[in-house]
Order: sequence, then structure tokens, then C-alpha cells
Amino acid sequence: MSEQTDEPTTTYEQAREELADVVRRLEAGGLTLEESLALWERGEQLATLCQHWLDRARERLAAAAPADDGN
Repeated sequence: MSEQTDEPTTTYEQAREELADVVRRLEAGGLTLEESLALWERGEQLATLCQHWLDRARERLAAAAPADDGN
């Protein structure tokens, strides 16, 4: 039996690039309200995914950093 993880399959770089594309498309305008809402929702998902990757990176850095013994 394989162990499942909550780790996303999209990399940080992929999510960031797609998010930048979503922003460009929204800023360019010319979309219907429904298209704009769908892009906004996708942008929110991507922003959450990017934040997940950044949080994991911070956790890994904190775990790798030497403990501060106060001296």
C-alpha cells in the first residue's frame, strides 16, 4: 500500500508562472464577467499553492538552522 501525501504536484515555479499569466490576463481586460471570475478563482488557488510552498520552505530552513542557545 502506498502512502499518500498532501504535497501538490505543481511546483512553486509552475504555480507562480501561471499566477503571473492570470494577473496579466485580468489586467489586459476584455473578458466577460464569468471569465474574469473564473480567472480570479484560479488566481486564488494558485496564490494559496504558492504560499504553501513558501511555508514549507520556511519550515525546512528553520529545521536546518542551528538552534539559538542564547549565547
